Amino acid sequence: MAPKSDSAEGIVLNFVNEQNRPLNSQNVADALQKFNLKKAAIQKALDTLADSGRISFKEYGKQKIYVARQDQFDIPNSEELNQMKEQNAKLQEKLDEQKREINEVEGEIKALQSNLTLEQIRTKEADLRKKVEEMEETLTKLRGGVTLVSPEERKAVEGIYVDTVSQWRRRKRMFRDVWDAITENLPKDIKEFKEELGIEYDEDLGVSLQSFCDLMQRGKKRTRGQ
Repeated sequence: MAPKSDSAEGIVLNFVNEQNRPLNSQNVADALQKFNLKKAAIQKALDTLADSGRISFKEYGKQKIYVARQDQFDIPNSEELNQMKEQNAKLQEKLDEQKREINEVEGEIKALQSNLTLEQIRTKEADLRKKVEEMEETLTKLRGGVTLVSPEERKAVEGIYVDTVSQWRRRKRMFRDVWDAITENLPKDIKEFKEELGIEYDEDLGVSLQSFCDLMQRGKKRTRGQ
């Protein structure tokens, strides 16, 4: 007599047949935890089902492996297998097409979400208009000959510039004196020694102290001309 479907044997038998693959008692116990069946009860059900011939089993040392009886399943012939393969291929194509359509829809949704709302556009437009007005006001002042930098501010900036260039010239001279003293009788190549120490000249970085000095002189001439 077949075990009741809600009994431990019925639950285990149904699971083994559904899985239709080799299982040990631990596999079954882990999968059937939702039924609150203890491992001992599952082991007993497996042994009872195996002894009654409802499932098959093989022993590997101390472990038993259980599997559903294969004679209860309809095994397709080669023609049926080919038909199943064709159906599977068609279903796979349909699945791929649906995935592509889903990706396209998701892309459209992301694009729409990245667009600004009407309220955001209006806010951005107002900000841009304000910036344009400020720039036009500044341009009007410049065209009208209005001085945007006071003589005091200009003098302060020029003082900082002159002091910075002077510091640069002084430190460059100090470095040159020390460097010449160190490398005067150096047996190795000076260029290699410089690279070894990680030292870079102004010229290596594409800057020139003289160009900044010339700029300072042009500024003085323009100030005298005014």
